[in-house]
Amino acid sequence: MGEQIKPSIRKQLEARDEWCWHCGEHNDLVIHHRRNRGMGGTKGKQAAITNGCQNLIRVCAQYNFEMESNATVGAAARGWGHKLPMWEDLEHPVFDCTKFVWYVLTTDGRKVEVNFRNSAF
Repeated sequence: MGEQIKPSIRKQLEARDEWCWHCGEHNDLVIHHRRNRGMGGTKGKQAAITNGCQNLIRVCAQYNFEMESNATVGAAARGWGHKLPMWEDLEHPVFDCTKFVWYVLTTDGRKVEVNFRNSAF
C-alpha cells in the first residue's frame, strides 16, 4: 500500500471536521477519502493529493460503511460531494448536512463557504 496520512494532515482534519459531515456525530469519526484511492494504494505525488486535506473528510464509521456498501447512500454522498468520481476536481464543493452549507475544502486544511451567486459551481 501507499503512503499513510501524515500526522499534520490528521491534526488539520481534527480541527476542521469536529463532527460527521452527514449526521453531526462527534464520536467514532473516521477519515474518508472523497475520491477513492486506487487499487493497491497511491504513491509519490499522487499520494500527497489523495491523502491531502481537499480529498479527506471525517465522517462517522456508520456513514462511511453505508457510503461504501449501500448504492442509494453512495449516490446521495456523490450528490453532496462526500464521494467524488476519479475525474471530478477536488475543488468540487462538499455539503455539510448538519449546517446546510456548501464548502470548498482547501489544500491547507480550511473549509471556505461557497456563495453560489458569485461562484462558477
